[in-house]
Amino acid sequence: MTIALGASAFAAMPVPRPSKEFTFIQPDGKQMLLSSLKGKVVLIQFLYTTCPHCQALSRELTKLSTELGPNCQIMGVAFEEDDAAKEAAAAAAYKRNYGVNFPIAFASRDTVMSYLGLSVMDRFVVPQVAIIDKKGIIQAQSAAQGTTDLQTPDYLRTFIKGLMSGGSGNGTGPGTGKSTPSNTKPSPTEKKTT
Repeated sequence: MTIALGASAFAAMPVPRPSKEFTFIQPDGKQMLLSSLKGKVVLIQFLYTTCPHCQALSRELTKLSTELGPNCQIMGVAFEEDDAAKEAAAAAAYKRNYGVNFPIAFASRDTVMSYLGLSVMDRFVVPQVAIIDKKGIIQAQSAAQGTTDLQTPDYLRTFIKGLMSGGSGNGTGPGTGKSTPSNTKPSPTEKKTT
């Protein structure tokens, strides 16, 4: 699914970079801060609850969450509704309907766009993925038009295990001379609508 609002006037956010604080609002109204997860590798899937690509990735992330255990926290953040009550209901239904075993929270579109470094003028696809290391550094982030690697379970497994062992992922990141996942080709399988 794509939102088309024009061409971006801003360059992509650099990766790696320190993660800004992010507040996850859970369907029951409780809030959780991203900083409370420091010490774990965190993968955040920013999603639309009606997006089939998001649903498919959530099913894969559920398997990955079970496999990787407690040192990796996967979080989902729905952000398509402007109404908090509707978003809370949609997030709860999404978790239940797709058998997701990780928290599905919600946030406003403005909060998500700011966190990802996207402007309202950017065309982007969902899901968007960010991976944060144990020290709170974003080591990988989807390009606005999507990043195939960050939707591929084998790649995610290898990248996250690298971060869990204290590295910078799959041989990417600072000092490696290789591009980070945010600089890879957009996914050719993304459903693009306007």
